[in-house]
Amino acid sequence: MDVAIDITLRTALALLFLVAAGHKLRDPGRFRATVADYRLLPVWLVGPGAVLLICTELGVAVALVVPTLRTPGALAAATLLAVYGTAIAVNLARGRRHLDCGCAGPAVRRPINGWLVARNGVLVVAALAGLVPLHARALTWVDLLTIAGATAVLAACYGSLDRLLADVPALAALRGEA
Repeated sequence: MDVAIDITLRTALALLFLVAAGHKLRDPGRFRATVADYRLLPVWLVGPGAVLLICTELGVAVALVVPTLRTPGALAAATLLAVYGTAIAVNLARGRRHLDCGCAGPAVRRPINGWLVARNGVLVVAALAGLVPLHARALTWVDLLTIAGATAVLAACYGSLDRLLADVPALAALRGEA
């Protein structure tokens, strides 16, 4: 893989985890309640589990941008995204569609759905791309502009898709499908 593509993917994923952790840090009590709602941890582990998830997101964000941590950062990102996707899938299988996904922070309540599982699957693949061997080469100023622009475009596309996914329940209700 070209080094510019690798840096772009890792930077975009680091930004995603940093923003996600920031949302959770704005209202840790609400995030703790969201973790409890998933009913995947014993009650006594919910608080420590919520703190661990936030710390892990921050750690993954750092690992993704440190070149020497490229492989562990990619594996940690893929694992955390897979855990989140699995938690959503388990609760969908239980018929618990009313749960807040916990991915948009305390100010936005977003019910879980299959699209969130698919989104996380795509993000897992993006994270695993960080395991592909690099074709080492020197970066030029054009590469740096390309990395910055591509990261911004990926962030904008993610934000747009995230907004569309957030509107799925409302659109279903308008169509009388909910």
